[in-house]
Amino acid sequence: MKNKKKKIINYSKARKDYLKKIRKDKVIVLFGQLAIFAIFIGLWELLAFAGVLDPFFFSSPSRIVTTIIDLAKGGNLWIHIWTSLYETLIGFALATVIGVVIAIILWWSEKLRRMMEPYLIILNSLPKIALGPMIIFWVGSGTGATIVMCILICVVLTIISMLNAFISCDSDKLLLMKSMHANKFQILFKLILPNSLPQFISVLKINVGMSWVGTIMGEYLSSKAGLGYLINYGSQILKLDIVMASITLLCILAAGMYFLVSPLEKRYKK
Repeated sequence: MKNKKKKIINYSKARKDYLKKIRKDKVIVLFGQLAIFAIFIGLWELLAFAGVLDPFFFSSPSRIVTTIIDLAKGGNLWIHIWTSLYETLIGFALATVIGVVIAIILWWSEKLRRMMEPYLIILNSLPKIALGPMIIFWVGSGTGATIVMCILICVVLTIISMLNAFISCDSDKLLLMKSMHANKFQILFKLILPNSLPQFISVLKINVGMSWVGTIMGEYLSSKAGLGYLINYGSQILKLDIVMASITLLCILAAGMYFLVSPLEKRYKK
C-alpha cells in the first residue's frame, strides 16, 4: 500500500493571527453565555432564598430540580417527556414536508399562487388556538389533535417562507437555464431548490420553536400526557413548581432539537 502524504498548509502570520482571533472570540462568546446563565440561576436562587421573590409564585432552581427528581421517581415523567417529544417530532416533520411540497406546487403554477396568496396571509394571521375545539371534533382528543395543532402552526409559515425563497431566485440564472432549454423539473432541482437551501435551514430552525408551541398548545387543550398536560395540571392544583419544572424540561428539549438542526447551517457555509 502506498503511503498517503499529508498535505501541509503553511499559513501566513496574518492568517494565523486571524484564525487565533476567531477561536478566541468563540471562547469569549461561549464563556459569556455560560456566565449569563450562571448569574441568572444564582440570582434567582438567592432572591427566592431571601424572600424577595415568593417561591410559591416564582419557584426557584433548587425547587425545580427537586420537583423533576420527584416526578422521575414517580415513573410518569418519562412518559410525559416521550409523548411531547414524539408529537413534536411528527408535527415538525410533517409540517416541513407538507409546507415545502405546497410551496413547490404554488411556484410551479403562477395562477394558482396568485389565487392562494390572500388565503395564505389570512391563515397565517388566524389564531390557531381558536381552531382547538374544531380540531378535537375532527380528529378527537389526544395525540392526533396535538399533532394537527403542531402542523397548523408550522405549515403556513413554511409555505410562505419557502415560496418567497423560490420566487426570489436570481432572474439572470433563471433566464440562462431557460435559454439552454431546461424544463421546469431541471430548473426546480438544479437551480430553485439548491438556491433556497439557506432559507430552508432557517425554516427548520424556526419550526423547531413553533412545533413545540403547537405541541404544548395541543396538549393544553386536550391531552392526558405530555409536558403541556403537566403545565395544565400543575396550574390547576396550584403547584407552580410542577409548571416551572415542565417549562424547564421543555426548554432543554427545544434546545436539543435546535442544536441538532443548527450544524446544517455551518455545513452549508463550508
